Amino acid sequence: MQPGVITLGGFLGTDKRDFTQIIADDEKTLEKCGKTAEEIAERLEYFQQQSFDAFESNTIVDNKYKVETEVVRGYLPCPFNHQGIYRKSYTTVTNLQSGKSFTFSALNIHLIRAHHFFEGKKSHFRLEPDEVIKELF
Repeated sequence: MQPGVITLGGFLGTDKRDFTQIIADDEKTLEKCGKTAEEIAERLEYFQQQSFDAFESNTIVDNKYKVETEVVRGYLPCPFNHQGIYRKSYTTVTNLQSGKSFTFSALNIHLIRAHHFFEGKKSHFRLEPDEVIKELF
C-alpha cells in the first residue's frame, strides 16, 4: 500500500487511517447513497469497455459522457496479494453536463469490486464514492 512498492505514489495518499478503516468509512458512504461497490465497479468497467470498443480517443457515451482511455505498457498486481495482474490503462470519464471528471485504472475497478477499496485520501487514483455516484449514475 505504501509509496514505491507497487506504484510510485502508493494507495493511501495522505490518509492516516488504516486501509480497513478507509474501506469501512467508504462502505458507510455507499450505504447512504444506496449503491454497492460492485455497482460502482460495473459502471466504471462499462465506461472503460465503451472506450475500448470505440477505438477512438474521444468517445461520447450515452450522449452525456466523454470517455478516453490510455493504455500504457505493463501490468500492476493487486496490493492485497489477490491473484491476477491488471493492465496499465487509465480511463477518464467526464460528465459533459457538470464538467466533473474521474480518472481510474483497470486496477481501481478490481480494488473496488473485490476489496471495496477506493484508495486513501489524496492518493492519485482515489475515487470518492459519493461523487462517482452523483456524476456517473
